[in-house]
Amino acid sequence: MPSPVIAVIGASGMLSKALQHVSGGAVLAWPSSRVDVRKETLVREALAADRPGVVINTAAFTDVDGAEARPEDAYDVNELGAANVAAACAAARVRLVHVSTDYVFDGMRNRPYVEIDPPGPLNVYGNSKLKGEREVASRCENHVIVRTAWMYGPWSRKNFVDTMLKLTAERPAVDVVADAWGSPTYSIDLARALLFIATSDLRGILHAVNGGRTTWHGLASKIVELTGRKCEVRAIGQASFPRPARRPANSALDAGRLAAAGHSMRPWEAALAEYLREHAAPSRNSAAPCAEFP
Repeated sequence: MPSPVIAVIGASGMLSKALQHVSGGAVLAWPSSRVDVRKETLVREALAADRPGVVINTAAFTDVDGAEARPEDAYDVNELGAANVAAACAAARVRLVHVSTDYVFDGMRNRPYVEIDPPGPLNVYGNSKLKGEREVASRCENHVIVRTAWMYGPWSRKNFVDTMLKLTAERPAVDVVADAWGSPTYSIDLARALLFIATSDLRGILHAVNGGRTTWHGLASKIVELTGRKCEVRAIGQASFPRPARRPANSALDAGRLAAAGHSMRPWEAALAEYLREHAAPSRNSAAPCAEFP
């Protein structure tokens, strides 16, 4: 049986670019200029024209702090947009894979979250994504909601790993939050997982992250270790780095359900090492210390 045509909403994003790369260009990448998820008619028109068997929705408002100042924009994309895509896919009988986030959780547990743990977002971004999940579940029977976390990778320099690569090359010391735990996830590995899920018969909620967990400080320290830089990574608490949006103290995800279905994601350390071998820049420590926290 031939593989279904897979369309990806959000063509210019880091994850969409990873999907295009991993698939060898086989996926249809729909730019926002063609498919604005805030307008259901545009989604329906694209589905009718290209007739994919699966849609992967990577479109999202992901500015966590910006969502606090612009909640309408966050809900328009993350809730209303998800509802529009789900309704259109249901009407066209198209399978939907919807990408969500670890920030639907409140961070109070001391272990990685599993799919059945009750959500409780702390900020507008997390709440808008949770509402989007619920819209997808209620509107499209053939759906999978894939939560991921702490993503980094090529085709974007607006992520923690690339920020640390830059700062640890330029500065003698950085202060990084050490009391927030999560699951660093390489976009290439996530793309492979999404393609597996897209062509499977899985439904419901799945977590897709690289294995293990660490803190932002642990991630920064591993970057310094693997690149051989001399930058000192100093531990600070979240309270020392206030931001407009509250972050969970622990948003690490357990991807055991995905592994049981036949797709295991490698440990975060191995994924990071591969990315750094391909993308790390030469060290040139100078200037003054700084603080960093996503």
